[in-house]
Amino acid sequence: MSSSFALTLHIPSVVSVRNTKLLGRSVKDCGRNRSGLAKLSRSRRGYGVCCKAELSELAPAVSAGYGVLLLGGGLFAYSKSGSKGSLFGGLTGSVLMSSAYFLTKSPETRVLGDTIGLASAFLFSSVFGFRLASSRKPVPAGPLLLLSIAMLSFFVMAYMHDSLPVAVSVPDALPLP
Repeated sequence: MSSSFALTLHIPSVVSVRNTKLLGRSVKDCGRNRSGLAKLSRSRRGYGVCCKAELSELAPAVSAGYGVLLLGGGLFAYSKSGSKGSLFGGLTGSVLMSSAYFLTKSPETRVLGDTIGLASAFLFSSVFGFRLASSRKPVPAGPLLLLSIAMLSFFVMAYMHDSLPVAVSVPDALPLP
C-alpha cells in the first residue's frame, strides 16, 4: 500500500527556474499548479519543494529590510556613543533604500531601483570595510560588512536579471546517428 502526500505552500525562491535541467529531469514548470503556488510533494526520494519567484519580486522586501537595519544601527550607535557620523550614515542608508524600495515596485523603474540599491550596498560595503581595516575590531564593522556584501551580491543579481534581456531557449541537441 503506497501513500501519497501533497501540500501547497507559498514559498518564493531566490532564483528563477525558466528552462533548466536538474539531475536529468526537466524542471521547466516546477510542478506549479494553476493557482501559481508551489507544491511540496512526497516521492520515493523524499520531500521536494519547487518554487518560482523572480528576483525583482524580492527586491522591495530586501531593500526595505536593509534600510530598516541601517537606520536602526545608526540610531543605536548615536544613542550609545553620540556618533553623528553613524546617525548620518543610518539616515542616508535608509533614504537610499526607501527610494530603491519604491522604485523596484514598479516595472518601469525597476532597473533604476536595483541600481540605487547596488550603489548604496557598494558604498556601505566600502565604509564598513575601511572601518574594519582601520579599527581591527570585528564588532560592529565585521557583521555589517558581511551584511552589506550580501546585499551587494543580491542587488548585482537583481540588476543583471532585470536589465539583461531574457535568453532565447535553445532546443536540445539532436542525437547523433
